[in-house]
Amino acid sequence: MGTETGTDVGDTRRRIAAHLVGRERELELALAAVAAGRDLVLEGPPGTSKTTMLKAITEEWGIPLLFVEGNADLTPAKLVGHHNPARVLREDYSADNFVAGPLVEAMRQGGFLYIEEFNRAPEDTLNTLLTAMADRAVEVPRVGRIEALPTFRVIASMNPFDNVGTTRLSTSVSDRLNRIVVGYQDAEAERGIVALRTGLLGGLAERLIPDAVAVTRATREHPDVRQGSSVRGAIDCALVAHELFALRELSDPSDDEYRDTVYDAMLVALSGRIHVDEAAETTPERVLREIWEDRFILEPARADPG
Repeated sequence: MGTETGTDVGDTRRRIAAHLVGRERELELALAAVAAGRDLVLEGPPGTSKTTMLKAITEEWGIPLLFVEGNADLTPAKLVGHHNPARVLREDYSADNFVAGPLVEAMRQGGFLYIEEFNRAPEDTLNTLLTAMADRAVEVPRVGRIEALPTFRVIASMNPFDNVGTTRLSTSVSDRLNRIVVGYQDAEAERGIVALRTGLLGGLAERLIPDAVAVTRATREHPDVRQGSSVRGAIDCALVAHELFALRELSDPSDDEYRDTVYDAMLVALSGRIHVDEAAETTPERVLREIWEDRFILEPARADPG
């Protein structure tokens, strides 16, 4: 990477795109950034294929992807590494008893260090990355200088809708990161994802998959919801509903019990995934009931010419 030709990157894009649904543009931008030797932040809500895209890129290039969860407990020592206390007591400090953290491991292996919830990590921990990003090397006390292999990258992800427990990135950090905004896929792509991930087929699935996607997407637009569900909610809604159909011996999508069964599946799959605005005097269950009524009662009534 960094010396990849346009043809090489183009071939990589085509191979990876075959495994992703509705992410062609974001994949192209991400490939261009990392092939150019740049570090990157992916900004978008959960369930928008950020991790899937990175896994596909690193698997294609045959390099490691090291995960780190950004939170208040992520200290510089956890990121860089530490000396084994027991061996230090026996042998004193040395390079041999240094236990590498994910940053050093990624640098040594030439992998991607992927930090999820990047803006939840403490500022002093993020500042530890500055030298690694600027110089592609870090100085570790009693170990020495560790230089990164050429394929090393820092990749961060952030959820723009999550304000609790997050911090604003410093100019020094953000200035060293390229940024790609990763939004939700369109409805057609999400229907494709649900069909692919669930493997559901037949008459029930042909109605269920569009319904599951529609009610899930509606959670993102409801005025009382601060953050709606990702496509993972639609996948689970379809799978739970499918099992309920079997338990209730339903096989015909026109059956009167179809819509009530979908509602039950919505409660199971979506109620824990939506975050209601604190100022709204409602509950996830009420929101889902409104969405269900709009999809299964009001819309059919509007479509009925009588």
